[in-house]
Amino acid sequence: MDESPQQAPLFTFGVIADVQYADLDDGYNYKRTNRRYYRTSLRLLRNAVESWSESSAVKPEFILQLGDIIDGFNRGRGASERALDAVLGELSPGPAEVHHVWGNHEFYNFSRSELLRSKLNTTLHSDRRLSGVPTRPDIYAYHFSPFPGFTFVVLDAYDVSLLGVEESSERYSNAMNLIKQHNNNKDLNCPPEEGGMKQRFTMFNGGFSKDQLSWLDSVLSLADEKQERVTIVSHLPVHPCSTEPVCLAWNYDELLAIMRSHSSVVCYMAGHDHEGGYCRDQDTGVHHLTLEGVIETPPDSNAFGTVSVYKDRMVMEGKGRIKDRVFPFPPCQTDVENGVV
Repeated sequence: MDESPQQAPLFTFGVIADVQYADLDDGYNYKRTNRRYYRTSLRLLRNAVESWSESSAVKPEFILQLGDIIDGFNRGRGASERALDAVLGELSPGPAEVHHVWGNHEFYNFSRSELLRSKLNTTLHSDRRLSGVPTRPDIYAYHFSPFPGFTFVVLDAYDVSLLGVEESSERYSNAMNLIKQHNNNKDLNCPPEEGGMKQRFTMFNGGFSKDQLSWLDSVLSLADEKQERVTIVSHLPVHPCSTEPVCLAWNYDELLAIMRSHSSVVCYMAGHDHEGGYCRDQDTGVHHLTLEGVIETPPDSNAFGTVSVYKDRMVMEGKGRIKDRVFPFPPCQTDVENGVV
């Protein structure tokens, strides 16, 4: 692998997660173990945009915003709209298009129908060719190719959820039936008492519907045939070794099974767990990165990354809490057939 500093990347992109801005004094997380910097998270977002915009740096082709861009405390009295305008105002002068992922805090502030009409629906505002889910227009999932041979897939981790949908709907009833199989607490934001992997069955998590999983399977099958490199992004982590169990998607195992059945996937990126995490799948070599959250980052630090993509790897330059990382790609089928590996 050529590590020459002169080697130019094919393209770069920025990544940031869990800004959770609110015009509030500092507070704490649910367990009161970590401080949350609601107001200064906007400044850290500004730091990221300024870094990506520097004329001396290689400007990113796009930016991945991995969800929870404003905090649930904004809900009501027009505060949600004001907070969203504030964060989008920081992103708008940036050097590249932003691909927005939806997290639980988006649904604390807006209904699914509102989000589908909002500026957080990248498919409505992108100049890039995006391909979405054909069978369910209410699923926020799509894919795009920033460079020949590379595909990025944005998934809707709250396609199956109690959040953002009418309580009288069949969608809500189905999600309630699912969570009640594992969580008997009156407050469904409290994890099941028995702990373990069942901790993921809380109201602030969600899952992927059969429609979305079938669509993803077809997208990855086409990428396999074209021997592309695919990076999947969503709000919820799906590998148990990349996060705490309480932050996993409800049906993470089903998504993992689909990923493991395809040779094209090289990386999965998520937010949600503000502590962050990383692992490499032993079976496939796929990298699972959970990005540290801006909201729990002290004002004198930062939490964003810039990823340079090469033919055989991605290299992330992290700022503040985000570590520098190298993500070597698993060998593609052509390499295996040609005896390169």
